[in-house]
Amino acid sequence: MYILHYAPDNASLILRLVMDDADIPFTTQLVNRATRQQDSAPYRALNPTGLIPTLVTPAGPISETAACLLWLAEAHPAANLAPPAGHSDRTPFLKWLFFLSNAAHADLRQIFYPDQYVGPEGEHSHAEKLTARMIRHFGLLNQAAQTHPALFASPCVLAYYTATLMRWPMLYPKTALRWFKIADFPALHAMANALETRPATQTAMAAEGLGPTPFTHPHPPCPPEGSAL
Repeated sequence: MYILHYAPDNASLILRLVMDDADIPFTTQLVNRATRQQDSAPYRALNPTGLIPTLVTPAGPISETAACLLWLAEAHPAANLAPPAGHSDRTPFLKWLFFLSNAAHADLRQIFYPDQYVGPEGEHSHAEKLTARMIRHFGLLNQAAQTHPALFASPCVLAYYTATLMRWPMLYPKTALRWFKIADFPALHAMANALETRPATQTAMAAEGLGPTPFTHPHPPCPPEGSAL
């Protein structure tokens, strides 16, 4: 049994969706962001970066979203979370997994937490540059979903990772202009529509208060416990 250390509508949501979709047993442990529990000594002992998620496994705790997803795919080959080594889709899978992690996810984080990267005088310019980069990123992902539809559909981990990254710019930062328009990316829009019908999405909606259309027309979360921010 795995333990997912999570906060609502954080990157832990991706792992929740993937594990529920694959019927992988796990329990959850709330990391209370409202009290900065991610900076506490017990949590930092599990994950020295203080980031969310952390997945506790029989082999020990693992962090970093892409690393957790790849670990789960290799630990549960029958779930078909990723193409196996030697499969013709393995190379594009790895390419897009690390693109999601190292480019799209990392750039979104800079948009959400500009104070960690630039001073107040540079935030507007920083946001303009990063949002332009993100639009290009989503364009590339849309092309990838057209070229490799099986990689951007359940049960492959790329689908929920991409859909969650699409959700966030429609909600955060709360006071920012909304630059992401899902209709501009038809292949990703179709993927998101399909994922919203999955039982795993319905479970996550209830567990984290995500609302009825978490990927295509999201609403701010109203979780039964914890805080997204």
